[in-house]
Amino acid sequence: MVFRLEGPVLEGTLVRLEPMGLQHAEAMAAAAEEGRESYDFTWVPTADEVEKYIHAQLGRAETGRLAPYVLISPADGRVLGATAYWDPRLRPGGDRLSAVEVGFTWLSASAQGTGVNTEAKYLLFRHAFESWEVARVDLKTDARNARSRAAIEAVGARFEGVLRNWSPSWAPGEDGLLRDSAMFSIVAQEWARCRAGLEARLSRIAGP
Repeated sequence: MVFRLEGPVLEGTLVRLEPMGLQHAEAMAAAAEEGRESYDFTWVPTADEVEKYIHAQLGRAETGRLAPYVLISPADGRVLGATAYWDPRLRPGGDRLSAVEVGFTWLSASAQGTGVNTEAKYLLFRHAFESWEVARVDLKTDARNARSRAAIEAVGARFEGVLRNWSPSWAPGEDGLLRDSAMFSIVAQEWARCRAGLEARLSRIAGP
Protein backbone atom coordinates (compact mmCIF):
# COMPACT_ATOMS: atom_id res chain seq x y z
CA MET A 1 0.00 0.00 0.00
CA VAL A 2 1.42 3.39 -0.98
CA PHE A 3 1.83 5.84 1.90
CA ARG A 4 -0.58 8.79 1.89
CA LEU A 5 0.20 11.90 3.92
CA GLU A 6 -2.61 12.28 6.47
CA GLY A 7 -2.03 13.95 9.82
CA PRO A 8 -3.98 12.82 12.91
CA VAL A 9 -5.21 15.15 15.65
CA LEU A 10 -2.22 16.03 17.85
CA GLU A 11 -2.99 17.03 21.44
CA GLY A 12 -0.84 19.25 23.63
CA THR A 13 -1.30 21.46 26.67
CA LEU A 14 -1.01 24.84 24.94
CA VAL A 15 -2.30 23.81 21.52
CA ARG A 16 -4.29 21.14 19.73
CA LEU A 17 -3.61 20.49 16.04
CA GLU A 18 -6.75 19.60 14.09
CA PRO A 19 -6.90 18.71 10.38
CA MET A 20 -8.01 21.87 8.55
CA GLY A 21 -11.55 22.17 7.24
CA LEU A 22 -14.05 24.77 6.09
CA GLN A 23 -15.64 24.69 9.56
CA HIS A 24 -12.57 26.61 10.77
CA ALA A 25 -12.98 29.49 8.30
CA GLU A 26 -14.63 32.10 10.55
CA ALA A 27 -12.24 31.53 13.46
CA MET A 28 -9.22 31.50 11.11
CA ALA A 29 -10.30 34.85 9.67
CA ALA A 30 -10.44 36.34 13.16
CA ALA A 31 -6.99 34.94 14.01
CA ALA A 32 -5.40 36.25 10.82
CA GLU A 33 -6.72 39.77 11.39
CA GLU A 34 -5.58 40.18 15.01
CA GLY A 35 -2.49 41.96 13.74
CA ARG A 36 -0.53 41.53 10.54
CA GLU A 37 2.70 43.38 11.30
CA SER A 38 4.81 40.18 11.47
CA TYR A 39 3.61 38.66 8.16
CA ASP A 40 6.03 40.38 5.78
CA PHE A 41 7.45 37.12 4.40
CA THR A 42 4.67 34.65 5.24
CA TRP A 43 1.55 33.68 3.29
CA VAL A 44 -1.32 34.51 5.69
CA PRO A 45 -4.79 35.01 4.21
CA THR A 46 -6.79 38.12 4.97
CA ALA A 47 -10.29 37.60 6.33
CA ASP A 48 -11.85 37.67 2.85
CA GLU A 49 -9.26 35.23 1.49
CA VAL A 50 -9.64 32.52 4.17
CA GLU A 51 -12.14 30.28 2.35
CA LYS A 52 -10.03 30.39 -0.82
CA TYR A 53 -6.95 29.62 1.29
CA ILE A 54 -8.63 26.60 2.91
CA HIS A 55 -9.83 25.30 -0.45
CA ALA A 56 -6.27 25.63 -1.80
CA GLN A 57 -4.84 23.69 1.15
CA LEU A 58 -7.49 21.00 0.88
CA GLY A 59 -6.75 20.73 -2.85
CA ARG A 60 -3.10 20.09 -2.03
CA ALA A 61 -4.20 17.56 0.58
CA GLU A 62 -6.19 15.66 -2.07
CA THR A 63 -2.95 15.02 -3.95
CA GLY A 64 -1.49 13.33 -0.85
CA ARG A 65 1.31 15.89 -0.76
CA LEU A 66 0.10 18.02 2.16
CA ALA A 67 -1.65 17.52 5.52
CA PRO A 68 -2.87 20.96 6.68
CA TYR A 69 -3.63 21.74 10.31
CA VAL A 70 -5.37 24.45 12.29
CA LEU A 71 -3.88 25.35 15.68
CA ILE A 72 -6.57 25.46 18.38
CA SER A 73 -6.41 26.70 21.98
CA PRO A 74 -7.53 23.85 24.28
CA ALA A 75 -8.54 26.44 26.87
CA ASP A 76 -11.15 28.34 24.86
CA GLY A 77 -11.33 26.82 21.35
CA ARG A 78 -9.85 29.86 19.59
CA VAL A 79 -7.92 29.33 16.36
CA LEU A 80 -4.30 30.36 16.89
CA GLY A 81 -2.93 29.83 13.39
CA ALA A 82 -2.10 27.10 10.90
CA THR A 83 0.67 24.69 9.94
CA ALA A 84 1.15 21.58 7.81
CA TYR A 85 3.14 18.52 6.95
CA TRP A 86 4.07 18.53 3.30
CA ASP A 87 6.46 17.39 0.58
CA PRO A 88 6.65 13.75 1.72
CA ARG A 89 9.49 11.64 0.33
CA LEU A 90 9.03 7.90 0.41
CA ARG A 91 11.38 5.00 1.00
CA PRO A 92 11.86 2.45 -1.78
CA GLY A 93 8.62 0.52 -2.13
CA GLY A 94 6.49 3.60 -1.42
CA ASP A 95 4.84 2.35 1.78
CA ARG A 96 6.90 4.32 4.33
CA LEU A 97 8.06 7.89 4.70
CA SER A 98 11.72 8.77 4.40
CA ALA A 99 11.34 12.50 5.08
CA VAL A 100 8.70 15.20 5.41
CA GLU A 101 8.64 18.98 5.68
CA VAL A 102 6.89 21.08 8.32
CA GLY A 103 5.75 24.36 6.84
CA PHE A 104 2.89 26.70 5.88
CA THR A 105 3.07 27.92 9.50
CA TRP A 106 1.60 31.15 10.78
CA LEU A 107 0.39 32.27 14.20
CA SER A 108 -2.11 34.87 15.29
CA ALA A 109 -0.56 37.95 16.90
CA SER A 110 -1.73 36.91 20.37
CA ALA A 111 -0.20 33.42 20.04
CA GLN A 112 3.28 34.62 19.08
CA GLY A 113 5.87 34.31 21.82
CA THR A 114 3.59 32.21 24.06
CA GLY A 115 5.06 28.74 23.55
CA VAL A 116 2.36 27.69 21.08
CA ASN A 117 4.84 27.40 18.21
CA THR A 118 7.25 25.42 20.38
CA GLU A 119 4.62 22.89 21.39
CA ALA A 120 3.15 22.65 17.88
CA LYS A 121 6.59 21.85 16.46
CA TYR A 122 7.21 19.36 19.27
CA LEU A 123 3.97 17.51 18.47
CA LEU A 124 4.67 17.50 14.73
CA PHE A 125 8.27 16.37 15.12
CA ARG A 126 7.36 13.67 17.66
CA HIS A 127 4.71 12.17 15.39
CA ALA A 128 7.01 12.29 12.36
CA PHE A 129 9.96 10.64 14.10
CA GLU A 130 8.17 8.25 16.46
CA SER A 131 5.05 7.21 14.51
CA TRP A 132 6.14 7.59 10.89
CA GLU A 133 9.80 6.85 11.72
CA VAL A 134 11.14 9.39 9.26
CA ALA A 135 14.86 9.85 8.78
CA ARG A 136 14.55 13.62 8.43
CA VAL A 137 12.24 16.59 8.98
CA ASP A 138 12.78 19.66 6.80
CA LEU A 139 11.94 23.30 7.52
CA LYS A 140 12.59 26.34 5.36
CA THR A 141 11.85 30.06 5.29
CA ASP A 142 12.60 33.19 3.30
CA ALA A 143 16.32 33.80 3.82
CA ARG A 144 15.53 37.44 4.73
CA ASN A 145 13.12 36.45 7.52
CA ALA A 146 15.38 36.74 10.56
CA ARG A 147 12.50 36.21 13.00
CA SER A 148 11.43 32.94 11.37
CA ARG A 149 15.01 31.70 11.10
CA ALA A 150 15.56 32.34 14.81
CA ALA A 151 12.32 30.52 15.69
CA ILE A 152 13.30 27.49 13.59
CA GLU A 153 16.73 27.30 15.21
CA ALA A 154 15.11 27.69 18.65
CA VAL A 155 13.12 24.46 18.18
CA GLY A 156 16.31 22.52 17.50
CA ALA A 157 16.67 22.50 13.72
CA ARG A 158 20.10 22.83 12.13
CA PHE A 159 20.80 25.44 9.44
CA GLU A 160 22.03 23.81 6.24
CA GLY A 161 22.45 26.75 3.89
CA VAL A 162 20.60 29.05 1.49
CA LEU A 163 19.18 27.83 -1.81
CA ARG A 164 19.00 30.74 -4.23
CA ASN A 165 15.83 31.44 -6.26
CA TRP A 166 14.32 28.33 -4.66
CA SER A 167 10.61 28.97 -4.12
CA PRO A 168 7.89 31.59 -4.71
CA SER A 169 8.16 34.76 -2.63
CA TRP A 170 5.25 35.75 -0.37
CA ALA A 171 6.66 39.21 0.35
CA PRO A 172 4.43 42.16 -0.61
CA GLY A 173 5.09 43.40 -4.14
CA GLU A 174 6.99 40.24 -5.15
CA ASP A 175 4.22 38.29 -6.89
CA GLY A 176 5.74 35.98 -9.49
CA LEU A 177 9.26 36.34 -8.10
CA LEU A 178 11.41 33.67 -6.51
CA ARG A 179 12.99 34.00 -3.10
CA ASP A 180 16.17 32.62 -1.57
CA SER A 181 15.22 29.95 0.98
CA ALA A 182 17.11 29.25 4.21
CA MET A 183 17.06 25.48 4.70
CA PHE A 184 16.98 23.68 8.07
CA SER A 185 16.56 20.08 9.18
CA ILE A 186 16.43 17.65 12.07
CA VAL A 187 17.58 14.10 11.37
CA ALA A 188 16.60 10.99 13.26
CA GLN A 189 19.94 10.73 15.07
CA GLU A 190 19.32 14.21 16.55
CA TRP A 191 15.72 13.68 17.62
CA ALA A 192 16.42 12.45 21.17
CA ARG A 193 18.51 15.55 21.91
CA CYS A 194 16.00 17.81 20.20
CA ARG A 195 13.07 16.23 22.06
CA ALA A 196 14.77 16.70 25.43
CA GLY A 197 15.45 20.34 24.64
CA LEU A 198 11.88 21.01 23.56
CA GLU A 199 10.44 19.26 26.62
CA ALA A 200 12.71 21.28 28.91
CA ARG A 201 11.65 24.49 27.18
CA LEU A 202 7.96 23.61 27.45
CA SER A 203 8.42 22.76 31.13
CA ARG A 204 9.87 26.22 31.73
CA ILE A 205 6.95 27.83 29.88
CA ALA A 206 4.45 25.87 31.99
CA GLY A 207 6.16 26.99 35.18
CA PRO A 208 6.04 25.35 38.61
